[in-house]
Amino acid sequence: MRTVDVGILRAPRISFDLNGRFCSESGECVAKNSVFIEDGKISFNGKLYEEIVFVPCGDDSVFTLHDVVIGVNFHWQRKESQSFKGELHLIVEDAEVRAINRIDVEEYLVSVISSEMSATSSLEFLKAHTIVSRSWLYAQLLRKEKVQQSVLGWENDNETIRWYAREDHTLFDLCADDHCQRYQGVTRAHNPNVEHAVRATAGVVLMYDGEVCDARFSKCCGGVTERFSVCWENVDFDYLQAFRDCEGVESLPDLTTEQGVREWIESSPLSYCSTTDSGVLSQILNGYDRETNDFYRWTVVYSQKELSELVAERSGINFGTIQDLIPVERGASGRIVKLKVVGSITTRTIGKELEIRRCLSRSHLYSSAFVVNKVLDSTDSVQFVLKGAGWGHGVGLCQIGAAMMGEKGFACEQILAFYYPQSVLSQIEM
Repeated sequence: MRTVDVGILRAPRISFDLNGRFCSESGECVAKNSVFIEDGKISFNGKLYEEIVFVPCGDDSVFTLHDVVIGVNFHWQRKESQSFKGELHLIVEDAEVRAINRIDVEEYLVSVISSEMSATSSLEFLKAHTIVSRSWLYAQLLRKEKVQQSVLGWENDNETIRWYAREDHTLFDLCADDHCQRYQGVTRAHNPNVEHAVRATAGVVLMYDGEVCDARFSKCCGGVTERFSVCWENVDFDYLQAFRDCEGVESLPDLTTEQGVREWIESSPLSYCSTTDSGVLSQILNGYDRETNDFYRWTVVYSQKELSELVAERSGINFGTIQDLIPVERGASGRIVKLKVVGSITTRTIGKELEIRRCLSRSHLYSSAFVVNKVLDSTDSVQFVLKGAGWGHGVGLCQIGAAMMGEKGFACEQILAFYYPQSVLSQIEM
């Protein structure tokens, strides 16, 4: 049985409940517990430990962690209590307590599929996403020994170019939030369809050229999927291509030019992910995801003062008064790879797409596929109006689009072949 270590929560003090029977070498297991750091170790029941492990002794045993932060640094960030199957490991990390859940991979996937979206969407879509999530997980586990840096890129007098790897977790395999894959234990109700989707595809992954596919996915591509190199290191994969998120449309508009991307974003072309059907979306999106209802086309407005303060705070660079935002390079989906920020004190180019989204929002801008309009408000003050497309990086499977394909009757294999061309399905043994 293959297990995975998932980092759930890190805090100065962690409170948790043990529901059912658990075994531990750290002393008596009681229902309600709390741990904190004392003298560089974990304080529990009056004793100090380097590590504490609680192992479930029954099939119905679960533990509950309180004040788990979800949507870290995103616009839906909040805290909630979450319950988990498997083992609870408590370790010291940077003078705080880290809670890690060790769980069977297939059990982990049941929760991921229930956490990433509403579990009431079509079975074929759930099966497709299970294979995608399993592929991504194994690709990261296989890459873990090769890359440990979390922030990559370069910086010189004119540019700050960064991208964020998912292999930055050294004390556990992956985290439980959107940085990796949403994993919220048994907190999200398990739908029989989800469990069936995981069982029916047990061990199945996407492969290309003898390797497990790094099967990326995002919420909404905005009508065109993106290439890997736009968002991460300067490599591309044949199974992660840019194409229209629409059946029967082979031509790709040129969204690398300002005129082309402006015409694209200011229109609403037919795409799988362009749906506004609330009934369908309620089957795809979890409750807090439905708070975002303008994901296909969106608008954000900043005053010049707001934008100047925001960029300085988020980038750590004193640009002075922001005078302009100039796209320097765009990917095939229109997502900006490099953005020149022109200030009264400093002018600097930033990238890649996630760094741009972080600098232009208190949380994360929906995507870097946007055009910039400078307008005057009623007091003749400058406003920056960002009009954009999509939600997320746009690479690989578009969750909204794939869910709509499932609703239209496409089979799991057809959905995967559409979003990961040239990949093949294969059984993996690890």
